[in-house]
Amino acid sequence: MSGTPEKPGKSAGMRSRPNGTFESHSQIASKLKALYSSVEQQPIPDVFLDLLERLDQAEKLGDPEA
Repeated sequence: MSGTPEKPGKSAGMRSRPNGTFESHSQIASKLKALYSSVEQQPIPDVFLDLLERLDQAEKLGDPEA
C-alpha cells in the first residue's frame, strides 16, 4: 500500500527495478544452477540404495508391512 498504483496485469515481482538487480538475479541463478548440478552428480548414499532394494523385495513378495 505505497500509494502508487500498480499497472494492471503486472505482479509486484514484475515492476521496473534498478539497473543492477537483473545482474544480481542472474548471478544468483547461475550459482543455484551450479549447486544443483553438483548435488545431482553426487552418488546415492548406500543407506538409501539398501532401503530401495528392501522395498522392491517386499513389493515382489506382497508384504503389506513394508
